[in-house]
Amino acid sequence: MIANVLTIAGTDPSGGAGIQADIKAMSALGTYTCSAITAVVAQNTQGVRSFQALDPDFVAAQIDAVLEDVRIDAVKIGMIANAGIAHAVADRLRHHGARNIVLDPVMVAKSGHALLDPEAVSAVREALVPLARVITPNLPEAAVLLGREDDWTAETMQTALPELLALGSDYVLLKGGHLAGADSTDLLAGPEATQTFAAPRIATTNDHGTGCTLSSAIAALLPNHDMPEAVARAKAYLHAALAQSDALDVGQGHGPVHHFHALWPAEAKAPE
Repeated sequence: MIANVLTIAGTDPSGGAGIQADIKAMSALGTYTCSAITAVVAQNTQGVRSFQALDPDFVAAQIDAVLEDVRIDAVKIGMIANAGIAHAVADRLRHHGARNIVLDPVMVAKSGHALLDPEAVSAVREALVPLARVITPNLPEAAVLLGREDDWTAETMQTALPELLALGSDYVLLKGGHLAGADSTDLLAGPEATQTFAAPRIATTNDHGTGCTLSSAIAALLPNHDMPEAVARAKAYLHAALAQSDALDVGQGHGPVHHFHALWPAEAKAPE
């Protein structure tokens, strides 16, 4: 049976990040995707211009509409925007007994634009993290969650894992892409021993929406795989999407990854 996955996130009209990237990644990996929008964002490959958060009650109504009707096998949470939405999302997911929740604690866009009100950080930490089967922070996001300086090394990534797990999720996938080095190395901590997932860095500026894509891929894979296998497969999918991103010609800034690299014909060309 095909898995049904719900993404709760903000929009990206240029299609490379946010809820649009979530739907593409989940669809490419063979799931049926439902969605609930938290914020409408004006952004493109060059950065975020502004956003409008939706009313928390309306966000809750979208989640209810889906979960009262559709069997949902996994949930991905992305952009939350404010504390009211964080509490509304947490309340409805608890009410419906949602499972396989993947929380990508989106706080800052690649352009540096804040996507989460400062007062909402504690709401995400206290209301949403404990509901998650896995959280997928990058290093700047992990620093915010822990209230520490964003001055990471490979060693401090390891020592931070118990602190991140103490926030309440079953697993933590701490992404090391912001560190220098030939490889991009992520650490998965949970009930088992810490596991390392490394992949060679790809020389491309087409990295818009990589965090959204990875967390969505994990959510799509969790209904049929255990956590380490879901993470391994999701990272392999993202690596291939980055490697083949130059097949796309989208925007003048940080372009998107190629979500449908395994499905679209390589010789496809734009009309003359």
